[in-house]
Amino acid sequence: MRLDRGGARAYYASPMNDRPRRPVRRPAASPEIVFSLLGTAHAVEARLETALAAVGLSLAKIGILIELAGSAEPLALSELADRVACVRSNITQLVDRLEKDGLVRRQSDAADRRSVRAALTAAGRRAHSEGMAVLGQAQGEIVAGLGAGQAANLKSALGLLQL
Repeated sequence: MRLDRGGARAYYASPMNDRPRRPVRRPAASPEIVFSLLGTAHAVEARLETALAAVGLSLAKIGILIELAGSAEPLALSELADRVACVRSNITQLVDRLEKDGLVRRQSDAADRRSVRAALTAAGRRAHSEGMAVLGQAQGEIVAGLGAGQAANLKSALGLLQL
């Protein structure tokens, strides 16, 4: 056995078998790249959380504000949970905190008395706007070191990794 120029293993013909074996190729990227990707994701998340904390928000809170700001009407908590891929009990606690902060208000659903809807308050709209500005700034700082080609390659590679 030997390594060819590309680092792939190539096998010589076995004296027991006159037929040469096919070369065995290593993957282009090592499995360690997955751990590197996870570490990078955690670091990016931490930077975004830190930026949002400066305006009294978190990624979870801004996620709810984004959904409510983008909706033409108040959203049922169950629909909100589906939109942010969160279980209902977590949404209830998150809306509790946002309501305590004065950013969201609960409303009864006229069509279904068992359902509760969440709506943005005026303070919630301001917090959404401020949070989006902070997120935009932080995201810009995170990718500032990438050239246009590198950013395009990264976006493409990340798209390929999404299952």
